[in-house]
This record gives sequence, C-alpha cells and structure tokens, in this order.
Amino acid sequence: MLDLEEIRLTIDEREALRLADLEGLSHEEAGQMMGVSRATFGRIIEQARRIVADALINGKAINVEGGNYEISSTERLFACEKCEYEWHEDLGTGRPKACPSCRHSEVFRVSSE
Repeated sequence: MLDLEEIRLTIDEREALRLADLEGLSHEEAGQMMGVSRATFGRIIEQARRIVADALINGKAINVEGGNYEISSTERLFACEKCEYEWHEDLGTGRPKACPSCRHSEVFRVSSE
C-alpha cells in the first residue's frame, strides 16, 4: 500500500458534508441541525469541500478527527409532501428516494426539535 499524505477533516466538516451533500439539506436547514448560523455553516461546508477536493485531486488520505460531538439519535423522521405520510429512517441510510406510502419523490426531513 502506498504511503499517502494525510489531510485533516474535522468532525464538523464531515457532518456538514453529510448534511449538505449526502442528505441534500439547505445551508439554513443544515445550520439548524448543527446549531450554527447559515453563514457559519456556509464557511464550514466551503472548507470541507476544499479539503475533499484537495484529497481527490492530489491523492491524499482523509483523516477525520477532532471536535467534541454527541450522537443524539439513531434515526431521522421524514414526511411526504403529497400525502403527508411520516416515517423514520435509520441514521446513515441516505435520503429516501420516495415516500413508502404513495411513492411520491418529494419528501423532506422533519426537524426533531
């Protein structure tokens, strides 16, 4: 195995990538989920994307570390825009493609607060 140069991605930067790029949340929604302002979230995600791009383009390993965090839930609540059906999805399974009740593709995450 090659010895790759490592680049550091913080826990906050990783979470920002998950919320924005994997879950598809807006900066406003993601900022609320992380407990920061939309502007602060924007700065975090910009830095995270720069780090990941550097790793991909320049062949660096990404080391995720740092920060204080707590996993507060193991599932997320979603709702359908069309039929208003609500359901839970396990954390880490990605954004649902369609409502399990009516198969409508416009679904959104319901805040747990």
